[in-house]
Amino acid sequence: MISYIKGELTEQWEDTIVLENNHIGYNIRVPASVLDEMPSIGEIVKVYTYLYVREDAIHLFGFLSRDELNIFKLLINVSGIGPKGALAVLSTMSVDDLRFAILADDVKVIKAVPGIGAKTAQRLIIELKDKLSIEETMTRMVEKQEARKKPERNVMLARNEAVEALVALGYGNAEALRAVKKVENVEEKDSDVILKEALKALATI
Repeated sequence: MISYIKGELTEQWEDTIVLENNHIGYNIRVPASVLDEMPSIGEIVKVYTYLYVREDAIHLFGFLSRDELNIFKLLINVSGIGPKGALAVLSTMSVDDLRFAILADDVKVIKAVPGIGAKTAQRLIIELKDKLSIEETMTRMVEKQEARKKPERNVMLARNEAVEALVALGYGNAEALRAVKKVENVEEKDSDVILKEALKALATI
């Protein structure tokens, strides 16, 4: 129904952003990975959306690429996942890492997602494996590795590794993202230094 919304980012918190388009503010739930890539408040951003409707609620979910959106649609159709579980998966793993884990039958990696147990992880693999292309996945993984050689990608990778480390230590995704965002001059630091400074920031909250 709504393919995407392009508008001004007016608010951002936890797992939700607000985009204003034609004087209407849209509440859009997003994974932590999208929050991490949001521009500053007041800037324009394009978000691909999925309208989820049930008897007692209507929710908009948003992503920065159609690829993320398509994976989200696959995930919510897996028994026992639903929108909340799908957001948790995409907040913890990139779409490429998720594809690779599914095709590799890597239950351990998928069950590391908060709220996803071993049985659900196994069911996710069984239901989605035939819907993914191993050739496309391997090509994307190679392209991703090449992209990481670029300085700007290295910065993003270091930040993501620091966030993942904080989550592994027990912090929430949103809390970890906020702490990493407080680290200054991240382009000059590796993931270990970013992690240490983010932990210091958390200690002062």
